[in-house]
Amino acid sequence: MFRFEEPVYLYALLLVPLLAAVHHYMNYVRRKRLKKYGDPALLAELMPDVSKYRPDLKFWLTLTAFALVIFTLARPQFGTRVDTSRRQGIEAIIALDVSNSMLAEDVAPNRLEKAKMLVSSMISRMQDDKIGLIIYAGDAFTQLPITSDYVSAEMFLETISPDLISTQGTDIRQAIDLAMRSFTANEEAGKAIFVITDGEDNEGGAIEAAAAAAKKGIQVYVLGVGSPDGSPIPIPGTSDFITDNTGTTVVSKLNEQMCREIAKAGGGAYIYVDNSSSAQKALSQYVDKLAKADIETTVYSEFDEQFQAVALLALFFLIVEICILERKNPLFKGIKLFR
Repeated sequence: MFRFEEPVYLYALLLVPLLAAVHHYMNYVRRKRLKKYGDPALLAELMPDVSKYRPDLKFWLTLTAFALVIFTLARPQFGTRVDTSRRQGIEAIIALDVSNSMLAEDVAPNRLEKAKMLVSSMISRMQDDKIGLIIYAGDAFTQLPITSDYVSAEMFLETISPDLISTQGTDIRQAIDLAMRSFTANEEAGKAIFVITDGEDNEGGAIEAAAAAAKKGIQVYVLGVGSPDGSPIPIPGTSDFITDNTGTTVVSKLNEQMCREIAKAGGGAYIYVDNSSSAQKALSQYVDKLAKADIETTVYSEFDEQFQAVALLALFFLIVEICILERKNPLFKGIKLFR
């Protein structure tokens, strides 16, 4: 694939045909003036050292070099470059609950947005680590495979909403199982699953899944978002709240007991998330304690710079232009080239 990094400079190429037209017009004016002094053939005999073609050749060489300089400024790029780097870091999978109960507003602005802010802050502190995003409700899906591309992680995080999963409910077990399969084969790197939820596990099996992860050396941390006292769940775009079959407003309560049990089985810790910054501090401390190991990262530079070759070509044309005299060289009077 070929492209220009700074294509705005290419507009300067519009000067090339303009300069060529001006040069052609000046040659026309010059020939017209010469005809006033006499027959062109006779004038050529009277001025044997004047070259007919060299001035034009020098002009076209200069104009070509000018065009190449414009291409150089536009920074032509071509091909793909692949670099491999080794870094000291960890691998973390974020399993984020996107069920409707995460819209409850017992933490500001709501549980889901508070969770996204925590994850965003976590990503911003990462340097040599890898991170993956999993979203879950009644089902679990990989939103972003494990990567060191933090820009993409932030971008995918912004798009997360309950609308991404149609099957409602909260299946923490499925989220942990999927997270376990999402790590790389690097056995030395510290691996951790950060389950963010309000603790309403509708399917069961989460404690057993966390214990299975711990046996594989993967720590499971649980971030409980919400209030144990509970909060109604607003219906987006309205002032109403979700109700059950009897018309009673559903109150979603943080199940801290379940969160603690899952974290204990997973060899991690439970972090309570409220409106303060305590959860962020605790999360940072636990991340820093994870064992860091060499992580091999493949970095793709989609385009490789090619302007050097164009610049050298422009320099070559300029040197040739300088070496060619406007007048005929007396050493080559018998040669008609460039006369």
